[in-house]
This record gives sequence, C-alpha cells and structure tokens, in this order.
Amino acid sequence: MKLEIVLKSDSMGSEEAVFSSLKTLQGKGAEIEVIHSGIGPVSKSDLFMALAGTKLVVGFGVGILPKIEPLSKEMGVEIRLYETIYSFMGDLRTLSSSLESTGREEKISGRAVVIALFKSSRKAIILGCEVQEGTLSVGKSFRLISDPGEVYRGKIISLHIGKDAVNEAKVGQQVGLKISDFSRAKIGDIVECFQEVISQREKTWKPRGGVYHM
Repeated sequence: MKLEIVLKSDSMGSEEAVFSSLKTLQGKGAEIEVIHSGIGPVSKSDLFMALAGTKLVVGFGVGILPKIEPLSKEMGVEIRLYETIYSFMGDLRTLSSSLESTGREEKISGRAVVIALFKSSRKAIILGCEVQEGTLSVGKSFRLISDPGEVYRGKIISLHIGKDAVNEAKVGQQVGLKISDFSRAKIGDIVECFQEVISQREKTWKPRGGVYHM
C-alpha cells in the first residue's frame, strides 16, 4: 500500500528540502508518493486533492485557511502540520511503517556448534557439528556465525551421522554438514538453521479528519 499525500510548504526551498528528505524513506515502509504539492497554507482544493490519495495533507511551516478545519473533519481528510524537518521525517517514517502490510522475519529452528573440520575438496569443507538447540534439517536455510558475525549463508543439501545420510539432526547428535566454495570456518563457530516467515502486520493508521499540530 502507498502513502499518497498532498504536501504544502512555506517556500520553494522548503519544498525542495522535503522532497529530498522523502527519498531517504523509500524502501523503509510503505511507498510514499506526493500526489500534489504547493506553496502556502492548506486550502479547500488541497482537501479535494487528498481524496484521490490516502486522505492526508501534510504541511511544513504553513497554517490553514479559515473554515478548513471543520471541512477537513466533514470530508475525513487528516491535516498534519510540522514546524521542523525532524518532526516531519519522524512522523512520516512512523506512518509509512504502520501501513506496510507484510514483513519478513526469520524463525530460528536449530543451532549447532562446530566441533571439527574435515577437508572435502579444494573448495569445500565438512563441518562436524553438535546440535545444541532444535534441529538441523536438509532443505532448510542456514548461516555460519563466526567472529564478528555471519560469514556464510546457504541451504543444507545433505547431513551425515557417521556414514549414514540423514534428513535431520536433533539435540545432542553430532552431524557432518558440507559447505562448498567456503573454507574459512573455525572450530567454535555457530551453525544456525532458520526459515523466513512472512507475517501480516496490522495497519494502524487511518485518516481521522481534522487538524493536528505535530
């Protein structure tokens, strides 16, 4: 979902500064699109313009014309007025984040510690791991965590306990996990098995109508 706004500013310089600042918010929540912009106080025509978007007028360093406040309540258009770029940016960031309908999260399904290293080929090694939490499973994504952080990410193609291929290794089991095109693993590194979960987020903001000084 987009946050489609009408923007009013006190000068051309302020308008340019606001547009430049809005670019830094792209990709950090719902997309923000200015469907109309102008210089001067919020007017009746701005309210009608806002009806084509998400019913939000934002003003930077401006006021409103007479009778605009009751009309905005009647039309259900919310007017937010700001005096500083800091308050403007902080509030728009919060609004765009609340309108983002989905989010990606990682759910950890297993952790193991590397207790041995075995050479497999010139560009591959086998990690001897002892599972400490959950399970390691074939087909799941995993990352290798060393000092100071993640150094490798991939999918578990195969697991071996002794000479036997297995689909899963549980807490307390020692298992071999092959990594290709990486040779910088160390004893003591952590193998973390995870899956990406797409979650639905509640849309928290809806236009209330009226004028709000932020």
